Amino acid sequence: MTEQYRSSEKTVEAEVIDSSLIDEGLFRKVLINAGRTIAQPALEVFEMVIAPSTPPQARLTMLAALTYLIMPVDLIPDLIPVAGFSDDLVALTAVISLWSRHITPEIKLKARLKLDKWLPL
Repeated sequence: MTEQYRSSEKTVEAEVIDSSLIDEGLFRKVLINAGRTIAQPALEVFEMVIAPSTPPQARLTMLAALTYLIMPVDLIPDLIPVAGFSDDLVALTAVISLWSRHITPEIKLKARLKLDKWLPL
């Protein structure tokens, strides 16, 4: 299913994403390595991406942030202890801030349940 968003003279088309299109195994592995501090906003972004109520233009920026998280080569390599995921956290929190009006209590709950399952306390 394709959604369209019209803003003045631009048209943005985005496929509605479902969770089967994202390699959840790789995503989980990255989040386990990153820890709960990174995993919490990453899972919120992930849940916003797959939520049908999220507008297409928001999905595009969120997918970019998730891609940046998963990519092994970025501004600060993830292999550097402590600092390695700091740039990823900035990207994730930036898109959450940008699209915060679309994060619902249900999205937060789904992200929290997945976080607790993948990285138990």
